[in-house]
Amino acid sequence: MERRGIPSSLVAAQPDPGGGRLACLVHPAAAAVVLGSAQPETDLDTERCLDAGLAVARRRGGGGAVVVVPGSQVWLDLFVPVADPLFDPDVGRASAWVGALWRDAIAVASGRRDGLAVHDGRLVATAWSRRVCFSGIGPGEVTRRGRKITGLAQRRDRTGVWFFTMALVRREQHRLALVLAGSDEERPALRAALATETAAAGCAAEDLEVEIGRGLGGAWSAGEDVPAEPHPPEGERDATNRQAGEPVDGLADPREPAAGRHRDGLERGERRDEGDPGRDRDQPVAHRRTR
Repeated sequence: MERRGIPSSLVAAQPDPGGGRLACLVHPAAAAVVLGSAQPETDLDTERCLDAGLAVARRRGGGGAVVVVPGSQVWLDLFVPVADPLFDPDVGRASAWVGALWRDAIAVASGRRDGLAVHDGRLVATAWSRRVCFSGIGPGEVTRRGRKITGLAQRRDRTGVWFFTMALVRREQHRLALVLAGSDEERPALRAALATETAAAGCAAEDLEVEIGRGLGGAWSAGEDVPAEPHPPEGERDATNRQAGEPVDGLADPREPAAGRHRDGLERGERRDEGDPGRDRDQPVAHRRTR
């Protein structure tokens, strides 16, 4: 499924997987900074956001703030139904194949496999990870020499699991240092932290999308119909960047299940958001569904 549009339309409703697997490449048309569901608005300086050309939004899922800018990330959402062989009730283990998908696509698109790794341990928290999505490392996320390239979060219900994922192709997360509330003394520290804790994939967005599409052809199964349409041309991206921004959701690091929950994290009749998003999507302009 290929989804394009203004951010408010992209987060308006989640697409219906129709009982099967679903892969969505998401292209927001404007820039925004998105707060996690439980993140206080006081974490942001809204006037600074306005000055920076960033709309402000709040998603339903947890986690910290993330900056989304057209053409600066490859945003991929995946749904796996509960009866599918790819479904794993273990939250920490479930995202391993998604991380491997990203790692291999980044390696081919960038021409460099050295230093790439999929994090397979518990959440690694940092001084900023409560407030900032791309600080800290969770299971299934890809790093290069310890610097985070992809964010990943899960949202589960009785029908299956959504993996909300994003890879940085341009490093825009430093803009949070300009818009987070706090003293002027804190801003250089956050900017420096994001400079050392994050990395770009080292390739163009359209090249990474092509490799993700190819990788999904193997990860899903041979012959599946998967999206691989690239981003719009640079000039078109620049034009959309100049449009007024509207809110859009993003990703943050997964969180451990609450104490006393089963490993699959589900109580009777309950939906759990893992990490940042829990985003809703609207219906696409054009789409292809995996079978």
